Amino acid sequence: MDIMWLVVAAAAALALGGGYVLGRGLLRRRAHWIVQQAEERAREVLDRATRQAEDVRKRAQREADDLLRKAQREAENLKREKLIEAKDEWLRKKQEFDQEVERRRTKLQEFEQQLKNREFNLDRRADQLNLREQQLREEEQRYRRLQAEYSQKLEELEALRREQNQRLERIAGLTAEEARQMLIENMLEEARNEAAQLIKEIREQARLQANREAKKIIIQAIQRTAAEHTIENTVSVVNIQSDDMKGRIIGREGRNIRAFEAATGVEVIVDDTPEAVILSCFDPVRREIARIALERLIQDGRIHPARIEEVVARVRQEIEEEIFQTGERAVIELGIANMHPELVRLVGRMRFRSSYGQNLLAHSMEVARLAAIMAAELGLDAKLAKRAGLLHDIGKVVEGEPEGPHALVGMEYCRRYGEHPIVCNAVGAHHDEIEMDNPISPLVQAADAISGARPGARRETIEQYIKRLQKLEEIASQFEGVQKVYALQAGREVRVTVEADRVDDARAELLAIDIAKKIEQEMQYPGQIKVTVIREVRAVSYAK
Repeated sequence: MDIMWLVVAAAAALALGGGYVLGRGLLRRRAHWIVQQAEERAREVLDRATRQAEDVRKRAQREADDLLRKAQREAENLKREKLIEAKDEWLRKKQEFDQEVERRRTKLQEFEQQLKNREFNLDRRADQLNLREQQLREEEQRYRRLQAEYSQKLEELEALRREQNQRLERIAGLTAEEARQMLIENMLEEARNEAAQLIKEIREQARLQANREAKKIIIQAIQRTAAEHTIENTVSVVNIQSDDMKGRIIGREGRNIRAFEAATGVEVIVDDTPEAVILSCFDPVRREIARIALERLIQDGRIHPARIEEVVARVRQEIEEEIFQTGERAVIELGIANMHPELVRLVGRMRFRSSYGQNLLAHSMEVARLAAIMAAELGLDAKLAKRAGLLHDIGKVVEGEPEGPHALVGMEYCRRYGEHPIVCNAVGAHHDEIEMDNPISPLVQAADAISGARPGARRETIEQYIKRLQKLEEIASQFEGVQKVYALQAGREVRVTVEADRVDDARAELLAIDIAKKIEQEMQYPGQIKVTVIREVRAVSYAK
């Protein structure tokens, strides 16, 4: 409002023109008056704010005093409550302490009573020991008297014995040393004959009992497995649609077949066989890779070196994956858990490996089942027997052809990948390279022999077969008293005829044992070999 008035005054002063000086004086006075009014209003506002602040401070002071008094009252109440609770807790603890003291006092009284009883028993036993000690002293005195009498009698007996020996020497005409030597020789021969007879009786009795139980367990295991037998070859045949495809497989100047053989490591035989190409290789994995790759190349029709290398590389990767999956399927089928992936992969490689023509994976799974069944029948750990049976030939599929027998190589791999010590021992001992230290190891060895000895399960070349029979006859012929040796039943039995005047019945029994042990030490063979020693006595007379 004041500002508007000033504006109007200024406008009027300007309008009047000549009254400029007058207007300027009025404006100055009006401005001074406005400043005074503003100061008065400011003082009034300050006074009013001061009074309000004082009222607020007093009101806050009153509220704080009220809160303080209320807090003091609540603190007093809480203090009284806590004192009451503490007093109750003290009374409860005191009651518990009194009960504990009473219980311990009762227990001490029981201990005192027990100590009194023990003291009474000890006093009684002390009286008994004193009585026993007195009896022992009496017995010791009597023993000394008897010992003195015995020594005297012994001296008299020794004098009589010397006198009797002198009389016997004069009667027999032999010294005591000569008579003793003669008696020892007679007793030694008699003991040898009795020992041979006893060995024969014990072996017959053990054979009757053990054979019956062993045959029962083995027959049950074989009947429950009932595995098929397959014979594998070292060649694979790939069928083709027509003989024109043979030229495309060979390629210009043989570049395709050379590239294929270089990429797979397999020999490709293209001969006059109609509509067939033969792949030959000792390694079944490489032969399988070559077979699948060649079938795909034939189906695709594009056969040239670059395409061959591409297909072979793809097939090789697929085969590696299939090997691991095969190992996983075998482990799952047998119910084996927690096997290292590397061992699972080696199990899968068994599918592409054969032993004496028998598929190694089928053989190992059969050994695992047989060993587990026999272990269960005997109350042993069937799971460990199954693992050992599956892994017993794992050393045959290890890459790199490590040195040493496959059993020891397999044992080292099993130990490296955390297999149980029993499993490692069974793997290493199934061909007697190391000593067996648990009952599962001979079960795995027996299951291995059963699986390999089944009719049709394995095969060997004619040369190896003949050499094995000749070796059997040669070993048996080395013993003294042997007249003739015949290897029968495809090397499953050795029949030995001995000279009757040089070998008696007891010696014939020991000779059969010695021949069997020597065969075990010097030969490797599937199954077992029966040694039969025949001693024939012929009495001939002529009637004239």
